Amino acid sequence: MLNKIFFNQKVLSIAIQSLLGVSLFSSMAHAEDTQPEKLATITVTASQTEHDQKSAPATISVITQEDLAKRPVYDLADALQQSAGIHINTSSAYGRKEIKIRGLDSDYTLILVNGRRVNSRDALTSNYSNDFDLSSIPLAAVDRIEVVRGPMSSIYGADALGGVVNIILKKPSEQLETAFNYSYELPTEGDDGAIHKASAYIGGSLIDNKLLANLVLEGVDQQAWRSEQSIYKNTDAAEKRKGFSILSNVSWLINDNQTLDVDLTHRSDDRKAVWNNYGLSFPTNIQEMDRTSVGLTYSANWNDINSRLRYYYENVDLMDNSEIITNLYKKTGDIQQTNHTVDAQLSGHIGEQHLVTGGAEFRKTELEHNQNLNGSASVNQTALYLQDEWKLDRLSLTFAGRFDDYDSFGSEFSPRFYSVYQVTDQFNFKGGIGKSFKAPSLSQSDPTYSVLACRGMCQVIGNPDLEPETATSYEFGGVYENDQFYASLMYFDNDIKNMIVSDGWRAGYRPKVMTYTNVHSASVKGVELESQYDVNDALGVKFNYTYSDAKNKDTDKELDYSPRHTGNMALDWRVNDALGLNLNYQYIGSQMLYVPAISKSQKSDDYHILGLSGQYQFNPSFTMQAGIKNLTNTKRDDVARSIDYILMGRTAFVGFNFKFRFVRCISLNNVRGCG
Repeated sequence: MLNKIFFNQKVLSIAIQSLLGVSLFSSMAHAEDTQPEKLATITVTASQTEHDQKSAPATISVITQEDLAKRPVYDLADALQQSAGIHINTSSAYGRKEIKIRGLDSDYTLILVNGRRVNSRDALTSNYSNDFDLSSIPLAAVDRIEVVRGPMSSIYGADALGGVVNIILKKPSEQLETAFNYSYELPTEGDDGAIHKASAYIGGSLIDNKLLANLVLEGVDQQAWRSEQSIYKNTDAAEKRKGFSILSNVSWLINDNQTLDVDLTHRSDDRKAVWNNYGLSFPTNIQEMDRTSVGLTYSANWNDINSRLRYYYENVDLMDNSEIITNLYKKTGDIQQTNHTVDAQLSGHIGEQHLVTGGAEFRKTELEHNQNLNGSASVNQTALYLQDEWKLDRLSLTFAGRFDDYDSFGSEFSPRFYSVYQVTDQFNFKGGIGKSFKAPSLSQSDPTYSVLACRGMCQVIGNPDLEPETATSYEFGGVYENDQFYASLMYFDNDIKNMIVSDGWRAGYRPKVMTYTNVHSASVKGVELESQYDVNDALGVKFNYTYSDAKNKDTDKELDYSPRHTGNMALDWRVNDALGLNLNYQYIGSQMLYVPAISKSQKSDDYHILGLSGQYQFNPSFTMQAGIKNLTNTKRDDVARSIDYILMGRTAFVGFNFKFRFVRCISLNNVRGCG
């Protein structure tokens, strides 16, 4: 114990000295100019066409590489932690996380990579807290993350009721560049919990002006963390994780108008935890997931008509050696989910006022499960969509609609209308209405598919008569932006019908077999405020606040795990050309949490989290990062801790980044040039 305390103090000391003490050497550093001219933030997710953030036909936020470099980020949940309208809920299943947009569960958030679905929801149901998708992409490969808050089924189809998170990956360039990152963090209380993360990037031209490629490697080693806050001290508050990713993209520039891209991603993600089974037992849960995806994309521009044809394949292979399930079925779970998708798209102007985008998609999902009743299930889905962006002087109108047909339950049509009015050069008024839907998953709709629940004491079987969940949503508000200041204020209202829920145990009702039904309706409405102010070239402030009133319309009660109030504030100070300091604050309001021991929901108090970090650039190639998360050592209240919702305490972290760009020089007619 004394060694642990001494080591924690040492790590804290190193972190603080790294942040503050290193500025003594600032006179020795020669950094490049870090104040470029401010450019508009270009986004593509709102309409699959380019728009700046202010005029995009949706409420959208962008997280850049620079934002990610200011704090320790280990997965997508960490990257989105301080975004407007988003609440990262740490589940009771050994520290796993889910993304909630505008008060809706993670199942209502569609995750994309370069506009393509990432999906393992059928391989590992939400009963086990599936956050494997959040760590499936190495962050070293990320160029930016675009977050659309609000329904987007008119373009992307099912599951986008709450919003869309689109991860845009780095594209290889002509210039050869390499990078290496390493980070380490350690909680100052509890038992272990150390996290090591390392990544490497290399990209450049294989054949000048013809063949470009990049390669990303990333590894994460997280030790299990045990906390004195846990009800049972011999269980893990955060699971042990080991992950390795490899991602590569090859881009063939056929000519000035045509490109062929091939990309490959493989991720191994192994996890182990001892968890609390209502205090009846403390089983060990071991899950190992291997995910492989391959994409082939052909892009062309013909007389200002942009076209795209692509195929992508995703295979998820899960070994589920959860002790309770393995003991019940007398064998280790082996689950495979395979997704095949083909889509085509055309986009171009008709006249001067209309930008029309249309496309078609076919997707096949197959699922095999050796612990399932039948062993396999599959579903086919086809879709057609059309969008017209109509520009009328200062008014822009977007009309969109998508028709989806599933062989499991039928078809859905998702229309959407959005308008943006440019009141002045700095201020836009925007708003819209749309319909969206969430299709039943294979595990929910296939009558031969069963999911173990009730901590291993019951089964939930699929219901073939399920209808898709649907939502009608609208929003309106204003966006203001000038060279120093950005602000957005939006009102939103989501009305959800046919919510799919599984039956559950309650007093006097404990069947061995249950199923899913369409029973609930819900409404989520509220206000989002987002702002950014650059006081000067050295000082900037970011702030966002969300009020969300999420209710079950059948009972008129608050939805569980949905705080009414959330907010974030960040202060960025560029002390000099080499040293930058960042102070961030997060507020999570009170919320209702379901407590199994008493079979009802209880109110959990609000809490605050403060973090300090900094970066020091020794030279253009080497940067060091250090800081402290949860600076005030905040803890959740008794209600949250009673269901093992444990907040990791004060944690120190350090890291560094090497980045090199290789300049090629050639001589021609005794004239030497570099570029």
